[in-house]
Amino acid sequence: MPSLLDIQGLGKTYLTGGRRLEVLQDVTLSIEAGEMVALTGPSGAGKSTFLHLVGALDAPTAGRVLFEGRDLASLDEGERAGFRNESVGFVFQSHHLLPEFTALENAMMPGLVRRLPRAEARRRAEESLERVGLSGRIGHRPGELSGGEQQRVALARALVLQPRLLLADEPTGNLDPQTAEGIHDLLQQLNRDLGITGVVVTHNEKLAGSLGRRVRLAAGRLV
Repeated sequence: MPSLLDIQGLGKTYLTGGRRLEVLQDVTLSIEAGEMVALTGPSGAGKSTFLHLVGALDAPTAGRVLFEGRDLASLDEGERAGFRNESVGFVFQSHHLLPEFTALENAMMPGLVRRLPRAEARRRAEESLERVGLSGRIGHRPGELSGGEQQRVALARALVLQPRLLLADEPTGNLDPQTAEGIHDLLQQLNRDLGITGVVVTHNEKLAGSLGRRVRLAAGRLV
């Protein structure tokens, strides 16, 4: 039975000013369903590029990303969009919440993109916000929420369709230590309660140490 994620010889090269810039080189890694993996390394090591390739936001120039045995490169653009919407939840350092909408409306967005009935999208968003401890703040807009609360809304939005894979890029990077600790605990709780698989890019040593497995990128290679 294949791993949830099989990453084989993954590479990404950009052409800038007529020069080749190799961001990732020959990255091979398997991640089992239910694993929480911390991805660490210095700035510029290729961590965010790795997440973009695994989440089908970009295409590799070498190697393959297999999700449950299916090569993501074999999907057409519509299928990749469907994969991102249904199978992957993304959380970034910047929350990317829509400021004119409430926490509930932000969390509903993936369901609406999937064309769920509005009542069903609302029900799922309410459940997701309750799961991250924000059931009392669903009517507040992002500007009325703290940084930690905004990140919880972003997590709720990422989880509203119960994706198989959570990809988080520095989810505590903009938070104070106490608030970051709460997000650490929440990520682990979601893993325990939902069995979600996660890859978390972080410079936070405490968060990296608390996840089940830790891998490191340096100069575009796993070390």
